[in-house]
Amino acid sequence: MSYASKLAISGALLLALSACSDQKAATSDASAKPAGETAAAPAAAKPPADLPAGDYTLDKTHADLSFKVNHLGFSWYTARFSDFDAKLTLDPKAPERAHVEASIKTSSLLLPAPPAGFTDELLGKDWLDAAKYPAITFRSTKVASTGPDTADVTGDLTLHGVTKPVTLKAKFNGGYAGFPPMDPNARIGFSLTGSFKRSDFGVSYGVPKPGSTMGVGDEVQVAIEAEMLKPNPPTAAAAPAPGQP
Repeated sequence: MSYASKLAISGALLLALSACSDQKAATSDASAKPAGETAAAPAAAKPPADLPAGDYTLDKTHADLSFKVNHLGFSWYTARFSDFDAKLTLDPKAPERAHVEASIKTSSLLLPAPPAGFTDELLGKDWLDAAKYPAITFRSTKVASTGPDTADVTGDLTLHGVTKPVTLKAKFNGGYAGFPPMDPNARIGFSLTGSFKRSDFGVSYGVPKPGSTMGVGDEVQVAIEAEMLKPNPPTAAAAPAPGQP
């Protein structure tokens, strides 16, 4: 088992144990209250106070980028990209000032059990035209808080050579300043969703006629899971004892 897998499993176990402990504590507190009173709701997740500010990079081992489009009105066809990167600049004391930049390699498109030639067709001129537009990018322009652990992240999406604003709904899932010795890095996790019309970006091939579902839908729904890392400075060596070199 890889180090990353061990870390993920250990982290999941710790979170589960923590959740069980919190639940037992809440149940105990609730039972101790007089009749008619209920325990206070647990606080929503917030960035830890000791989470360091600065630049965070994507942990590609714990990241996923998928999208789906409607197929003939029968199902939502789901695919993903395997090669993408992101950078987050964050100050936990001022999350509205956060800035994110992301880049996707267009040719890294992954399709579920594609028929022969289908991947090449979608990467061709009628669709993504990966040869001409090798990258899809997103650069945030505004972060607006919508709750204790949620925000709207608006930015410029460049797809198929066209740049237009798109808003992603982000949820902060948790983070820590480090978890030595298993994970010395500061880590923070997010889930993001959003949608846009592909025809707005010049990819209108196969869009159904008004009143029909015969084709591939115009709306593209996006789902992103991302953990971001910030390396912590190495621990300073202990000072030598008096009289020692």
